[in-house]
Amino acid sequence: MPDELTLRKLFPNLEDGLYEELLQYGNVRSFAAGSVILKKGHPIRSTMMVIEGVVKLYQDDDEGDEFFVYHLEPGQACALSMVCNFGHEKSEAMAKALTDVVVLSVPLQYMEKWLGQYKSWHYFVIKTYRSRYNDLLQTVNEIAFRNMDERLEFYLLKQVKQFGNHVKLTHQEIANDLNSSREVISRLMKKMEKNGWISIHRNSFEWLRK
Repeated sequence: MPDELTLRKLFPNLEDGLYEELLQYGNVRSFAAGSVILKKGHPIRSTMMVIEGVVKLYQDDDEGDEFFVYHLEPGQACALSMVCNFGHEKSEAMAKALTDVVVLSVPLQYMEKWLGQYKSWHYFVIKTYRSRYNDLLQTVNEIAFRNMDERLEFYLLKQVKQFGNHVKLTHQEIANDLNSSREVISRLMKKMEKNGWISIHRNSFEWLRK
């Protein structure tokens, strides 16, 4: 169970009373790496605030193809669940724990109550929306204006920034996130390896480019 000091470090600038209510009414949930946290089509009754680990949000279709949406790290909350909460809607995306994850799950009724009670919560929700909107614009820009070489480089750099120079990802997982094929990704990564940008290992890669 996170304490108030942990919440203050991860989610600064909230009012004192709000930290107390988060601890009182929030539910701490733990997920092992690889666990599905949220399934498409399921009703959302709470939003998650990440305490530990990394959560991946993605969409899939009827054929099993995936498309990466965004990551959630400690100190961040899920904008998708906030939007669905207010409309009492079902999820349009999937969420999976990339690492062992601990989240604080906040029930819908308290989210709505705090919007009117705490100005800092209102600002936090708006900031979360804005951050995810910027991620969406970035994704649209990648798809519309970048070729696959550039999209792959940008994607790999984001993984390196998040997980360090040695990243555990298979070519198939990368292909799923970029809505491409494993063959295309493998070919492009071998090209990057030949140019000295990366070193490819079994089910992982190491970033070498300065």
